[in-house]
Amino acid sequence: MILNCVSNVPKVAILLAAFNGEKFIAEQLKSIFGQILVDVTVFVSVDFSSDSTLDIVNDFVKTESGRIEVLSYGEKYFSAGRNFFRLLVDVDFTPFDYVAFADQDDIWLPNKLSSSISEMKATNSDAYSGNVTAFWPDNRQILIKKDYPQKRYDYLFESAGPGCTFVFNVDLALSIKDILIKKSEKISTLWLHDWFCYSFARHCGYRWHIGSNPLMLYRQHTNNEVGANSGISAILSRIKVVLSGDAYNKVLTQANFIEQDELPVKKIKVNSFLSLLSLSLLAFQCRRDNKDVFLFFIASILMSLKVLVKKNE
Repeated sequence: MILNCVSNVPKVAILLAAFNGEKFIAEQLKSIFGQILVDVTVFVSVDFSSDSTLDIVNDFVKTESGRIEVLSYGEKYFSAGRNFFRLLVDVDFTPFDYVAFADQDDIWLPNKLSSSISEMKATNSDAYSGNVTAFWPDNRQILIKKDYPQKRYDYLFESAGPGCTFVFNVDLALSIKDILIKKSEKISTLWLHDWFCYSFARHCGYRWHIGSNPLMLYRQHTNNEVGANSGISAILSRIKVVLSGDAYNKVLTQANFIEQDELPVKKIKVNSFLSLLSLSLLAFQCRRDNKDVFLFFIASILMSLKVLVKKNE
């Protein structure tokens, strides 16, 4: 890849979606501007907020001249995902070598971007995501492991890790932008920006690397939209979502948007006892983490039984 900068340092566009983030956004921005061996430009989209988030960001515009741009303010996006989709559509990526996502409340290690890019180059990959260190206000920390081996169909059902770890080369970023612009009227049907980007990339044959070295502190608090997503309550909640049919609906909605017609998608579309029972046999090809494989297997069987009972009512 030919770099877009004279100093031979990669130019990276950072897409940051913010909403009522006054508590932590300054600390996050400082960690982004403290990145080494890269040239960053931050693009911030502030969802209509009731706090001083916009004022804090505008203060950085004054002190970090030319390194941060605030997109037009006033819209309500109602979710981080829709705000990130707005950034993907509106920001011009052509002057950059890479594009990365940033949440408003994390802390990046100084080598987050440079190490991610180095791993992309070493593995000849088009995109990177990785493990993170989750941390809480009481100073607890745990490793959130996402670097399980990728499977044939995992992208149809899960993301490649927290979106705040994602880095794309500009070719992939432009391809993502292209499909979003072409189908702009359907963007509102999509759920998570990170899962969408991973699913699109893998479906289209782009190479994705999931790194093992945690390069950021992933803040956990009551306002996280998804967060660490672990524990018994989270597991039971996920099974409940599958049994409600909502999980499969999200899979099919995204698959229709990307025009995916892989075998698991076909089986979900048929929605019969046998098709969902046979879907359970694909569990090892549909999820990366073994515990998620087990949950997928059980949930698919339960869904097949639910369909059978409903048919015989």
